[in-house]
Amino acid sequence: MKNYAILVLVTLGMNFDVTAMNVSNTVESEVVMNLVDEFVKIKSNQLTPPVIEEILKQYPTSKLGAAYKNDKGEFKLVMVLKSGTRRTVYIDKYGNWINKK
Repeated sequence: MKNYAILVLVTLGMNFDVTAMNVSNTVESEVVMNLVDEFVKIKSNQLTPPVIEEILKQYPTSKLGAAYKNDKGEFKLVMVLKSGTRRTVYIDKYGNWINKK
C-alpha cells in the first residue's frame, strides 16, 4: 500500500513539473517574438520613389539583391556590390538611412 501511495505522489509530481516547464517555455517564446522586427519580403516595385533615389545615389553600380519591409514602413535592403559582396542596409520610406546593428 505504501508503494502505491509513493507511486501516485511521484506521478503527480512529474505531471506538475511537465506542466510548469510547458508554461515557462510558452512565455519565453512569446517575449522573443515581440522583440524582433519582422521584415516581410517584397518586390522591388513596392519601394517608394525617395528610397529608389537614395539607392541610386549611394549605390550607383550595385544591384538590389532583396528587399524587405516591416510594419513601421522601414525597408531592409540587401545590396550586391560590384565586387560581389552583399551589404544589408536599412532605410525608411522617406529615403532616410537607418543605422541598425
